[in-house]
Amino acid sequence: MCGIVGFRSKNDFDKLREYLPSAASTLSYRGPDDSGLFFDEKNKIGLGHRRLAVIDLSSNAHQPMGSDDGTVWIVYSGETYNFKKLRKKLEEKGHFFKSNSDTEVVLKSYLEWGKDCFSGFIGMFAFAIWDGRKRELILARDRLGIKPLYYYFSEGNLLFASELKAIMAFKPFKRDIDPETIPLFLHYQYIPTPKTIFKNTYKLTPGHYLVYNGDDTISRAFSELPEIVNHSQSSSYQEEEKVLELDELLSNVILDHLVSDVPLGALLSGGVDSSVVVALMQKVSTTPIHTFTMGFREQAYNEAPWASKVAKHLGTDHTELYVTPKEALDVIPHLPEIYDEPFADSSAIPTYLVCRLTRSRVKVALSGDGGDEQFSGYVRYWSTKAMATGFQALPRPIKKALSLILKGIPSKWVERCYFPLREFFPQRFQVANFPDKWQKLISLMDNTEIEELYRMTICLWSEEDLIRLTRQTLSKGIYEEIFKQTEDWPLLSRMMRVDQRTYLPDAMMTKADRASMAVNLEVRVPLLDNRIVEYTSSLPEDLKFRNGTGKYLLKKLLTKYVPTKLFERPKMGFGVPIDSWFRSDLKPLLLDYLSPERIKKEGLFDHKFVENKTKEHLSGDFNHQYRLWSLLMWEMWRERWLDKT
Repeated sequence: MCGIVGFRSKNDFDKLREYLPSAASTLSYRGPDDSGLFFDEKNKIGLGHRRLAVIDLSSNAHQPMGSDDGTVWIVYSGETYNFKKLRKKLEEKGHFFKSNSDTEVVLKSYLEWGKDCFSGFIGMFAFAIWDGRKRELILARDRLGIKPLYYYFSEGNLLFASELKAIMAFKPFKRDIDPETIPLFLHYQYIPTPKTIFKNTYKLTPGHYLVYNGDDTISRAFSELPEIVNHSQSSSYQEEEKVLELDELLSNVILDHLVSDVPLGALLSGGVDSSVVVALMQKVSTTPIHTFTMGFREQAYNEAPWASKVAKHLGTDHTELYVTPKEALDVIPHLPEIYDEPFADSSAIPTYLVCRLTRSRVKVALSGDGGDEQFSGYVRYWSTKAMATGFQALPRPIKKALSLILKGIPSKWVERCYFPLREFFPQRFQVANFPDKWQKLISLMDNTEIEELYRMTICLWSEEDLIRLTRQTLSKGIYEEIFKQTEDWPLLSRMMRVDQRTYLPDAMMTKADRASMAVNLEVRVPLLDNRIVEYTSSLPEDLKFRNGTGKYLLKKLLTKYVPTKLFERPKMGFGVPIDSWFRSDLKPLLLDYLSPERIKKEGLFDHKFVENKTKEHLSGDFNHQYRLWSLLMWEMWRERWLDKT
């Protein structure tokens, strides 16, 4: 895995050229093994690369990498797992190779097939190609957004990079906040694609490429996620057949993901997804797989004993580390640097710690990410389906009455019991509008709360503009677009597709990418391989969710390798006790960053709203951990990236 950065300029080539080396150096942890720069002064192009050497460790794989005639250049981050098959096809067409890297295969695939080759890559990737023959700069990102790619376009200048911090390293870049993104961040904990926190700055949509021809940018999809096949229920014969199919397919996929010239292992939580991945890794490997688990002393957050039992049963070379609260808390000051855009998923803390542990012994690790979004693993899927099914079965007058009653209950009355159970029922039960109901379920703050939080900003916007900004930003966007596209799909499939295109790339993959790259670790996600995504899209829904629980087929597969008693338990998740930390070790930090003086000085949020939420949480009468964590992460991010410019 690597870091890429570059530009194409219309008017500021000399300035951008000056800053490219420092921009590339901000990504040094993504690629500590090698670095390189390429400039084309005539066409005002600059490319930078930082390399984490995993396949072909020699200098032959150095980047930026050029074609034999020097007219086409690439900077690439990722892994293309079918590169050996593609290389064979290219050799049959007369291409010669100087390295054993997948980067050269990607470059020569483009030389042979042009942009059509992008849809043939199986893997995770983000890359930029400068085609001097056509005078085009091309950016591309994998189907599921496993690898990040940001770009800025204004006044004829296009900047791109693996992370925002590299774009910010170019001094001509203006750190102008896009006001529409703040409600999005507060609502979801992250800023959904294609937006970023800054104006004129975007995340490239997964499965898309962008072309800049010197005048304008054109973005097109090279691959769409597969359509869901609306099956009737599966038969018992079909069920056994599908278990065998999944076993064979996933085993082959994992075998491809084990290609590496450096030590390799796996992240093992003890849950279904990671246990399946490790079981099949051990099955296809000739030596014990290295597995890694992190534990907490707080039992409600500790899966380490289960992971240890799975590892012992499978015979892996297992390493576990119990983290003290101090070690976990020490990570928090570094989060704004690691996540250089506002990001408020507190599980970033244990993710970083387990990646750091893993990197102490291996350079590449496989994880179980992606299983929930394909096999209906989240409780919110099951509860929404159960509630929707049960509610719709009621007589119309009763439904109407219940809806009015539920809408009228003040949220603070149920605050204390709501958050521990927040995935089990929607915040406000809507009868007619399922997309709106789903959006409220996954949100941290609803429109009314965000409007209250923004009360002090009427000095920047009128009150009418504020309400319009908040409501329109949250009511229109990619969520509604996906729900509209999938209105004829089964309910569970609609929810999973929304997550596959939003929560998965923008939260889960962002969290994993930044945490792993911060410690020079490459994390691979076989459950998000193109072939697995296509296969799960063809499965009947009852092979994903049955008898009130999800991951039905995945669990059937796992029983072939691991006793049911080792994984059949309530879903725990991967988090830290932020709620109690705010009332103890984290209290000084919370009171500092969310102090009325600091909030008033910033002038963005209503200091009374923030102060009330803080006091209510510290009293123990309410649990505002998610709201307060989002506000804390915003303030810490703003201090790091806006106050020190």
